[in-house]
This record gives sequence, C-alpha cells and structure tokens, in this order.
Amino acid sequence: MESRELIFQFEKKRNYFRIKSLLGKMLSIVGLTLLSPLFLIVFLSLKLTEPKAPVLFKQIRNGKDTKEFNIYKFRTMHVDAEDRMEELVQFNEVEGAMFKMKNDPRVTKIGRFLRKTSIDELPQLINVLKGEMALVGPRPPLPRELTEYSDYDMQRLMVTPGCTGLWQVSGRNELSFDEMVELDLTYIKKMSLWMDLKIMLKTFFVMVVPKNGY
Repeated sequence: MESRELIFQFEKKRNYFRIKSLLGKMLSIVGLTLLSPLFLIVFLSLKLTEPKAPVLFKQIRNGKDTKEFNIYKFRTMHVDAEDRMEELVQFNEVEGAMFKMKNDPRVTKIGRFLRKTSIDELPQLINVLKGEMALVGPRPPLPRELTEYSDYDMQRLMVTPGCTGLWQVSGRNELSFDEMVELDLTYIKKMSLWMDLKIMLKTFFVMVVPKNGY
C-alpha cells in the first residue's frame, strides 16, 4: 500500500486515534496500579541477583515519524550488553533490519523468564502514559535498525508504536523481518478498536502460555 493511501485512511480515522490514545492512557494508569505488586517482586528479584545493576533499562527507539524516545523495560541483560553487541552481530538468527539470537549470552537467568513471559515489557505502560507509545501498534525499531529500512519498511513508523501488536501474537521471534513488516502494515491498514481489543486479549494469552519469546 502506498504511503499516501495510508495518510488518506488516517484522515478518516481521527476519532479512532483520539479514543485509542485516551483509552491507552487510562488503561495504563489502571495497569500500573494493579501490577505494582508484580513490579515489586521483579524489582527485588533483580536487586538480589545484581545489587549494583539498574532494575529498569532505558533504550533509544524510533517512534511515529522516526521521532526518538526512551523506551522502558525491566533489565534482562548484563550491564555490558550494549558493548558486546558488535561481537554478536555475526550470530544474528533473522534476516533484515532486526537482531534476534535465541541463546543470547548477554541475557541473565531471570531475564530469560521475564522475556519469555513478556513481563520485561510491562514498564512500557509508562511510555503509553507519556504518549510515546500506544498499547497496540508496530514495535519501535532501534536507530541502527532504521538505517537498513527501505521506503516500504518505513511505513511502519507512520503510526504510534505499540507495546504489543499483530506481530507479537502471530509468531513473534519465529517470524522473519519481512513477515513482521507485512503484519504491521496489515494492522495499519485494518486497525480499529475492535482489532486492538482482540490483539490485547491474544497478548494476555501469550503471556500466560508463553511461546516463541526469547
């Protein structure tokens, strides 16, 4: 689909975007409140294993229209993870502008559990509250990944990125970069509140019965 066609569709969905943003912020407040006991457990678990390391991990990502922002996650890797990235690029298990490694040596034992259950992603409710992310949408890429994007791939960044999306509930890490792009563009073309609700419900199931997360 051409970018101009998507822009035309967006014009017709102004109310959808307003409602989605408002609901996202309201649900984030509820979620952060209800999940506070779980956040405390994760905080204590991470501090007991690595007392001097930070609990939250901040990373620059590109959001809507390539705007940069800091994404929040529970730390799942050792503190020198970014410094070791260059030596591991050769072991990338997916093609395209994305890095995935099933047995990444940088991931901690607790981190593997947090990733498999997607609990590490929950602090992104803060990003939703700040308006940098939505509950549902394409995943925000890293700046280094963006340098490899084609004009076609860049269409993913025409909407606010999400905590979860069609890619995450359709195979996640088992899918290629190109498959992820196609799923994201399918979502952008068909997005609606009903579709968002279905994706969120599927996300809950994926978290309860984790699969393809690493």
